[in-house]
Amino acid sequence: MKNFDIIIIGGGAAGFFTAINAAENNKSLKIAILERGKEVLTKVKVSGGGRCNVTHAEFIPKVLTQNYPRGEKELLGPFHSFMTGDTIAWFEQRGITLKIEEDGRMFPTTDSSQTIIDCFTSETKRLGIDVLKNHSVKDIQQREMEWLLTTSEGDFKASKLVIATGSNPKVWKLLEGLGHSIVPAVPSLFTFNIKDGRITDLPGIATTASVKVVDDRGKMQLESEGPLLITHWGMSGPAILKLSAWGARILEPTGYKFSIKVNWLLDVSDENTLEQLMDLKNTQPRQTLLKYAQFELPKRLWQSLVMAAGINASETWADISKKKLQNLTNQITASHFDVDGKSTFKEEFVTAGGIDLKEVNFKTFGSRIHNNLFFAGEVLNIDAITGGFNFQNAWTGGYIVAKALTE
Repeated sequence: MKNFDIIIIGGGAAGFFTAINAAENNKSLKIAILERGKEVLTKVKVSGGGRCNVTHAEFIPKVLTQNYPRGEKELLGPFHSFMTGDTIAWFEQRGITLKIEEDGRMFPTTDSSQTIIDCFTSETKRLGIDVLKNHSVKDIQQREMEWLLTTSEGDFKASKLVIATGSNPKVWKLLEGLGHSIVPAVPSLFTFNIKDGRITDLPGIATTASVKVVDDRGKMQLESEGPLLITHWGMSGPAILKLSAWGARILEPTGYKFSIKVNWLLDVSDENTLEQLMDLKNTQPRQTLLKYAQFELPKRLWQSLVMAAGINASETWADISKKKLQNLTNQITASHFDVDGKSTFKEEFVTAGGIDLKEVNFKTFGSRIHNNLFFAGEVLNIDAITGGFNFQNAWTGGYIVAKALTE
């Protein structure tokens, strides 16, 4: 049986960050990371299209928490201990500078996730942390003051145990066996599959819009706004991904068949839009509607909405009836689309679900059920919208766990 002071199950972002910080805090500790796969840090590798979206340039804890559909309340205290500025400083101390992009996402200046992977792997070597790949954990037992682990590569013993396995159903099952409650996993970041003639020929068009999920009676259930991207399979972009994250629990029971309403002018009302269209009828009577896009909408999107309103290519503003203007208003401010299924957002498969947050002490990220058992990252029922927030949760949790392990 191999003996360690601390064993961390899970060779991802949270696992490595916990191990490195714990070893920094106390260099005499014997620490091991057990990873079931043949590679470590696989999510780090693909994050941000291979550039690694390390964190997000939001420096106020309360505002930062608002990007977490699950975990908003629980992360407020931890973010006061370690958040974005601390993450930037941590990487800078190890020779890695981060840059801020226009949308607030932060990446290494090298634009390569390998920079982050190399940093973590060289730090574990420098600090003498054992990184053991192909070690799948089969059983976890607590006897007296020690944790006993059965793995595919033999037995291990440790006085302190950290679970940083992300959304791994097998590990969740083992934790249930230890008395923890697991909130079932559902997908949290996904794009909407929509087959609709109005957008079929528009993939690649991006604009800012407000999107509402509505029930059968047209009543709003969820609302989001921001950049919206039309794709070959439907719709994506921050406005859609925010809806998918905040609506993860609501949308799953529908089998991902539901309706949305899109206001292509964000928050401009239908009355206001109709008024502006009537003005155009008076001021541009000879102009054909199709020729010039209005409201700064992308031209092809404008043309699609005009045709969907039953207006033909040759009609001028002078020709248009009030009824057709009303139809056009509806298309612009309340386009109805039926969603039929979802697609994973890039390679970034994120789920809502995990250890019930009521069973965790967020001063230490320790279990309220067992002593010397800690959690970091997405093994908890915490998830975020896209933009570097899931990693920030991993860094914060890992840092606080490392402190608790070594105090």
